[in-house]
Amino acid sequence: MIDRKNYIIRKSVKLSRQVQIIGANIDRAFVVATPVSPKTSLGFIDRFLSTAEAYRIPGAIIWNKADIYDESVRAYIAETKALYEPIGYKVFVASSVSGEGIEELKAEMAGKVNLFSGHSGVGKSSLINYLIPGLNLKTAVLSSQHQKGVHTTTFAEMHSMENGGFIIDTPGIREFGTIDFDTYEVSHFFPDIFAVSKGCKFNNCLHFSEKDCAVKTAVDEGRIAFSRYDSYLSILSGQDSYK
Repeated sequence: MIDRKNYIIRKSVKLSRQVQIIGANIDRAFVVATPVSPKTSLGFIDRFLSTAEAYRIPGAIIWNKADIYDESVRAYIAETKALYEPIGYKVFVASSVSGEGIEELKAEMAGKVNLFSGHSGVGKSSLINYLIPGLNLKTAVLSSQHQKGVHTTTFAEMHSMENGGFIIDTPGIREFGTIDFDTYEVSHFFPDIFAVSKGCKFNNCLHFSEKDCAVKTAVDEGRIAFSRYDSYLSILSGQDSYK
């Protein structure tokens, strides 16, 4: 039996009192996302990254389906890179159709245990098939009526890469429910917020309604992105999920 050095979990949205382990012994946790067809919200991404932070697993973002991006989408991707990379999260752009970003991803994942998670329909299986030639995971097109993904992966599987790494492929999820974070520790899992919080007047500041809050000042001044602050508040308020 292999010792479990870490793991990452999510709250079951349908069964709110239960949690699901979606991977263990992970070196890097990637949230596979798409800016269109379907769109992945930054709130969903932040919930995934904060959960990875809670278990001290380095997180990263893969924007997939790059072959369908127009100039406006490319500009949006550039904005997300400018947002997340200074915080410490690498942002990759990839396509299993054009091959864009594939070699960069392979180099990043070499010799590591890499977890892939994300919405149904973001192309995780197609991307993994490209990263591991001959694997032939089942894929499916989006639902034309709702532009939502169809589940093709029903349970987590680990696949070997030619460069010595591994990919843990997890079932697509439509919502990401965080575990029950301690109220006063939520900010610890947002590195950008936690770094600024040291300037707050009160040690137990929740960065919500307190006076002399360095975090709220940083949000007002644009030093912390409002989207990140909004994601923090949604977890702080106990919202169970974020689509």
